[in-house]
Amino acid sequence: MTRRELLLATAAPLVLRAASMTPRQRIDAVLKGQTPDRTPYTFWYHFLDESKSGREHAATTLAFHRKFNTDLVKVMSDYPYPKSRAEWFQLRSESNPFPEQIRALASIREGLGGSAHFVETLFNPSNVAEKLSSKEAVARLKAEKPRQLLDALEVIAKSEANHARRAVAAGASGIFLSIANSADADYAKFAEPFDRIILDAVRSAPLNVLHIHGDKVDLARFYSGWPVAAINYSMHGTKIPLATVRSGYAGVIVGGLDEAAFRKLSDAQVKQQAEAARHAAGTKFILAGGCSVPNDTADSELTRIQKLG
Repeated sequence: MTRRELLLATAAPLVLRAASMTPRQRIDAVLKGQTPDRTPYTFWYHFLDESKSGREHAATTLAFHRKFNTDLVKVMSDYPYPKSRAEWFQLRSESNPFPEQIRALASIREGLGGSAHFVETLFNPSNVAEKLSSKEAVARLKAEKPRQLLDALEVIAKSEANHARRAVAAGASGIFLSIANSADADYAKFAEPFDRIILDAVRSAPLNVLHIHGDKVDLARFYSGWPVAAINYSMHGTKIPLATVRSGYAGVIVGGLDEAAFRKLSDAQVKQQAEAARHAAGTKFILAGGCSVPNDTADSELTRIQKLG
């Protein structure tokens, strides 16, 4: 039995404590800077559903949420961006680049019935370009024909903006935009304008999240001026304390747990990380890893977060 099949077979919710608020109410309170009945939490890993239908992907996502009682449903998005039949960078704008993902989002909306917020994952155009080719190919095009790279990134951004609008129309509360190159010296030219195209398309969504990926990041550039409600990053990987981020950022911080070492943490260490994060981040806080936990994380390891209360 695969991990996905096991998850679906054991999808009954675990009720480990009484709660006076629904997951949606808990997140809404945090967005308003109010104190919920307990600290909301979420976590995620890759289901590797890219060969599955949208409905199957939705079923896996809902089963995960119900089993672990996550307060925010972070929808994984591993369907590939459409490739060009010519050179990888000779792209055309796509009105619906990820149709199966849209079908999944509609099914997730139906399955949740308004009980919880869900956000749609998108990888920024720079990352998509590397997936369409390679890091080396993108770097070569940047050095030799920068205009062609900028044109390709703009096409990807506009296509992803179309997807973002469709995602919100399908019920998502916002997008979870992953940015892996924030510390690059040329981020302002070769990434920021295109990341903003995507976010501007859904700027009125209540729960856009920036995921600043990696251990080398430039968090400060995202503290203001972006149409997002929250920032997620790896405190343990970057060695940037939550208190430092809180001193410059007024929005919701998502993080606090060491995702890379999560499987090795004792119950006491998980509790210590959670309590320290709550204290540093304040009320506008969602407990989570700084990125996905390992795909082979055992269910018994994930339920440790539920027991924090």
